[in-house]
Amino acid sequence: MDLGSILTLLFLALFIVPVLTRQILDMRRARALSALQRKRGTRVIAMVHRQETVGILGVPFYRFIDIEDSEAVLRAIRLTDDQTPIDLLLHTPGGLVLASEQIAFALHRHPAKVTVLVPHYAMSGGTLLALAADEILMDPDAVLGPVDPQLGDMPAASLVRVVEKKPIERLDDRTLILADVAEKAVRHMKQVVRDLVSERMGSKKADSLAEELAGGHYTHDDPITVDEARKLGLPVETGLPVETYELMELFPQAGRRRPSVQYVPLPPPPNQAPSRPSRPR
Repeated sequence: MDLGSILTLLFLALFIVPVLTRQILDMRRARALSALQRKRGTRVIAMVHRQETVGILGVPFYRFIDIEDSEAVLRAIRLTDDQTPIDLLLHTPGGLVLASEQIAFALHRHPAKVTVLVPHYAMSGGTLLALAADEILMDPDAVLGPVDPQLGDMPAASLVRVVEKKPIERLDDRTLILADVAEKAVRHMKQVVRDLVSERMGSKKADSLAEELAGGHYTHDDPITVDEARKLGLPVETGLPVETYELMELFPQAGRRRPSVQYVPLPPPPNQAPSRPSRPR
């Protein structure tokens, strides 16, 4: 094989193959999304944030709820008929308050039923979106999370408590300014939670939920299980369609440094179709 042939093969491997692979994956995702849409009879919007390998050199990047997401979701909601229910498939660690809040209120205003599907986790801003739904459909092992605002890497509620507990003469100007901003952020987030749930829960329970989720009583990554979410008064049900999991399989995690998990799926028992994929044991 001459040098020219080798260079041609390298060109195909580095540039053409990744593009074709991505196009095929996008087509498979579109088919899986359509299958879930037909099964549910709804407009399905998927917001799946993972570390994906993209680009010609396979560079991984991290995703979270951002302004581009809010623009895309708001556009999808606007293009959905008022009589058509919306399913929002969520898999996200959270993201920007502005973007999450825009999506949440757009979902809240949609006249038809809104359901949030959570196959694994919807933390922080993802939980805020779930609060806007009429129903939260979760895997039995999926989790939500607190919505307390963060200032950089510091919880806003903790900054407020520092000022309350420490003599003011021992605090520098920067800490005082941060605490002032933090107090505004916490107050705003509590009001957002109240606005999203008060119509459904009533003002008293809405105030309690806002304090619980936005008041900084837990670490920001503390998981809220299905049972805990129900105790908080959230409209949580379990039993996701199998098409949800099939769609999620098309968003693989590209964690190169993490050990892989492999298993051989077992066939369903005779004359019995599984309602959801069986867990590997």
